[in-house]
Amino acid sequence: MANCSSCSAPLQDGSILCAYCGCRNDVDLKDVHYNTTHENESERTCPRCSISLKTIDLNCNGRFLIERCDECLGLFFDPNELETLLEATVSNVFSINRSQLDSISTAQKSGDYPVSYIKCPVCGKLMNRINFGAKSGVIVDRCKEHGVWLDGGEFRHLCEWMKAGGKLLEQERNDQLKQMAEREKEREIRKELGQAPNGTYPSDSGFDLFGGPLRHSDPDLFDIVTQAIRFFTK
Repeated sequence: MANCSSCSAPLQDGSILCAYCGCRNDVDLKDVHYNTTHENESERTCPRCSISLKTIDLNCNGRFLIERCDECLGLFFDPNELETLLEATVSNVFSINRSQLDSISTAQKSGDYPVSYIKCPVCGKLMNRINFGAKSGVIVDRCKEHGVWLDGGEFRHLCEWMKAGGKLLEQERNDQLKQMAEREKEREIRKELGQAPNGTYPSDSGFDLFGGPLRHSDPDLFDIVTQAIRFFTK
C-alpha cells in the first residue's frame, strides 16, 4: 500500500487522494520514469479541471511527450502512446496470475469522480468510456482521433495489470474469439453445402459427375477408394 507523500498516511487502494490531509499523490510516474522534465504549457485542456495541461517528457527510449494536469494528475496520451509506454514500463511477463487479476479487476476505486462522459482535451467532443483490457478494472476515456485520458492513479493500476499477465490474458481471449468465429464460419459453409430444409440441393454442389442429384445416402468417394484398397489387400 502506498503512503501519502505529504503526511505519510496510507492511501486507500486505487486512490491518489489522501483521506487525511487531502493531498493528491503522483503514484503514476513516481519511481517509474525518473527523468521527467516539464516543458511549456500545452494548448490542450484538462477535462476534469478545465486548466491547461503541462507537456512532460518521460525520456522513454528517447523523447516521449505526454500531457499531464498539475491539479488532478490526470494523463493524456496520443493514439498508441499508452500501449507503448506500458510495454516499455512492464516487460518479461510470461504467465497469467489469474487470482491477482481477479483482485485487480474487483478492486474498488476511491470514487474521486462520478461516472460521466468527459470532453477530449484536443477537440472538446465527448469521449467514449471503454474497458482497457480483460480484467483490468480500468475504464479509459478515448477519443478515436486524438487519444486516451487516464485519471490519476489509473496508469499505475494498468502497470499492475500488465505485471499480473493482463495483456497475455487479453491475447488469449482474442485468440479464443477468433477460433470461435472460424468455427462458426465453417459451420455456415457446411450448412450451405448440405441439404436445404425444403429438400432441395444447392445449385453448385447438387449433382454428381453423371448429372444425377446427390443424396446424403450416396457413398463418399473416399469411402469407395478405401473399400477398394481393403478388397485388393485381403
